[in-house]
Amino acid sequence: MPAPRGDQSSNTRHANDPHNSAYIKYLNDMEKTTSHHRRQFSIGSSRDPKAKKHICIATCNRADYSKLGPIMKAVFEDEDLVLSVIVLGCHLIDDYGSTYRYIEQDGIPIDSRLHTIVRGEDEAAMVESIGLSMVKLPDVLLRLRPDVLIVHGDRFDALSLATSAALMNIRIVHVEGGEVSGTIDDMIRHSITKLSHYHICCTERAHSRLLAMCEDNDRILLAGCTSYDKLLTTNTQDCRAVLDKWIGPESEPRDYILALQHPVTTNIRHSIKMFGLMLDALLEFKKRVIILFPNIDAGSKEMTRLIRLKGIENHPLCRTAKHIPFEEFTILTANAGLMIGNSSAGVREAGAFGTPVINLGSRQTGRETGENVLHCREADTMQKIYHSLKIQYQRQFPSSFIYGDGHALPRILKFLKSINLQGEIQKKFVFPPMPESPSRDIDHILETQSALAVDLGGTHLRVAVVSSEGNVLHIVSHPSPTSNEERIELILKLLVEQSKKAVELNCRVLGVGVSTGGRVNPTEGVVMHSTDSLKGWDEIDLRTPISSFLHLPVWVDNDGNCSALGERKFGAGKGLDNFICIATGTGIGGGIVLDGKLIHGSNFCAAELGHIKVSMDGPDCLCGSQGCLEAYCSGSALTREAKALHADGQLLVDGMTLEPKEDVSAKHLIQAYKTGNEKAKAVIELGAKAMSTGIISLLHTLNPSKLILCGVLGPLYANMIRTYIKDHGLPSATKVDIIVSELHEPALLGAASLVLEYTTRRTY
Repeated sequence: MPAPRGDQSSNTRHANDPHNSAYIKYLNDMEKTTSHHRRQFSIGSSRDPKAKKHICIATCNRADYSKLGPIMKAVFEDEDLVLSVIVLGCHLIDDYGSTYRYIEQDGIPIDSRLHTIVRGEDEAAMVESIGLSMVKLPDVLLRLRPDVLIVHGDRFDALSLATSAALMNIRIVHVEGGEVSGTIDDMIRHSITKLSHYHICCTERAHSRLLAMCEDNDRILLAGCTSYDKLLTTNTQDCRAVLDKWIGPESEPRDYILALQHPVTTNIRHSIKMFGLMLDALLEFKKRVIILFPNIDAGSKEMTRLIRLKGIENHPLCRTAKHIPFEEFTILTANAGLMIGNSSAGVREAGAFGTPVINLGSRQTGRETGENVLHCREADTMQKIYHSLKIQYQRQFPSSFIYGDGHALPRILKFLKSINLQGEIQKKFVFPPMPESPSRDIDHILETQSALAVDLGGTHLRVAVVSSEGNVLHIVSHPSPTSNEERIELILKLLVEQSKKAVELNCRVLGVGVSTGGRVNPTEGVVMHSTDSLKGWDEIDLRTPISSFLHLPVWVDNDGNCSALGERKFGAGKGLDNFICIATGTGIGGGIVLDGKLIHGSNFCAAELGHIKVSMDGPDCLCGSQGCLEAYCSGSALTREAKALHADGQLLVDGMTLEPKEDVSAKHLIQAYKTGNEKAKAVIELGAKAMSTGIISLLHTLNPSKLILCGVLGPLYANMIRTYIKDHGLPSATKVDIIVSELHEPALLGAASLVLEYTTRRTY
């Protein structure tokens, strides 16, 4: 009684004969495999289990083994990894060369042989083969229990592997995803990509396509093709023995054609016709040719029949082969006068040697190719193919290395070892920003969405819990520490305290926003450098320690920019596309919003408004220059002048006193000004004049609709600035609306807005 369809191939029909030598060899091979795994797992049992990853690699046919074989060897030889190998598909079929034997010859133990091919070579047989694979694979995967399964490419066998592993919560690494070839292979390849957790790709374009398919960039390795590691080190000039074996004893390099064509399952009839036309053209061309049999896709049976009908196997100039070992195939490719067909080898491996290629039909449409490839996409007449042969035969092209540089394996091993087995198995996709769909959740209704906001200035450090409506729900303030270590330590301490307070207040913290003095790279969350008001606050990565400590997303920006963001979100800048915010305090900062966007500048130095020059030889500024606006009108400048007046006995007037050990500061100068001290009045008016001079330059340059004065000194200077601009500005500049901010903590609220605005995907 015949065996059920697909359960056995011809190479296993003798398996029940105990006297058969192949059967005895099979038993010996199984014993070797079992011994190998006893050795591997006995070693692993005496070590930390976290030190070893169990990598399972599944190979389906001769083509994918040329890519997966080097990975198998590297994993097998690595003492930190455990290898399991599953062999299925065409490897186990005599008609396709029983290519599993080459795996054994390479010294790689096979853990499981699965006969999964349902013969018939039509569309229904392909579907049944997938189903048969998925029936058999669960038992194997349960027995092996791998941490990671590696699958390759775009074959239907690989789709069944990926589907089974995904449903069994096994991490999948897909090799050669992101490529395009123009047939149903694309659909299968991209389906495997979506099922896979990690990706090893060969080209920049493949990498870009994976990102476009919403895959996580952190889980993609651009390694190059592993076959290049071997083919670039193969001595292709030592070719005599290979040519004698496959072409004939009288053959010479570049004096033969290598033909390899597979069915196109989306248009089987046309691909069979095209195969026949290719054979006719090759016979007419009258050159030596070796023709490899096609793969097992639907239509391959008819193509094999054509080979026999046309007498190819008995033709004096023709040789045929079911399979050629990869190293020998590499030598044949390098020395061929031409490769013709629709195999990926023509657009990948052949390019490394500059071998001329004729690519027939649509099977490789979309692949990246070197100049060695001539496309004959229609290939609907024998004359068209024959003419292509005349153009390409024995031409020599420069080598191209689109698909690899010969160093893929070290990258892949490092990548495999970096896979975190403790992380969540559920795959997440990285979608582009888009409006969130309406969603209601009782926890979100009951909780207050909020942000933790930090404002680090030259005098004080403030940390607050800020609601999405801009209410400061809780705030703590400390004097600013003097060393970087103390600053970061205090920031983390206060953030932890405020996190606990947020829980008490039933707040859901969305992230941390940091406003700090100095020039800031908001993209990296790094303070690049600062003035002496925050001495030594240079090259400080704020995002990493805060994010690692609190496990929350962190945004960082300059305090002046944050003041502008605070005004735009909660204050006088709300709804405006063009305005300038000037932040007054220990120093002078600011932010500029133009066309609805906060301006950072080419290297994050925009809106350093405190360092606009208003005098060529004015007082020294903390930035190291002279005559800056900040040197006249900032809190530190007023403190400097107050101390000078006090030293001359000209600061205190009737009704003013100093407490014992109280330091003279800007507040005493302002108090003296308000009580009629002419010396103090002159200092304040000079400061207002300096600020007005800088503002006029900004108004004439940027023409904003509104100018907002923030901070403690805003109300002091506002009227004097309005008067000065009216008297000295251009008529168009005098129309600007100059107002004093009503926000008590604009920089702190701006830091919170960095977090809160992100939840609506607003771009700064």
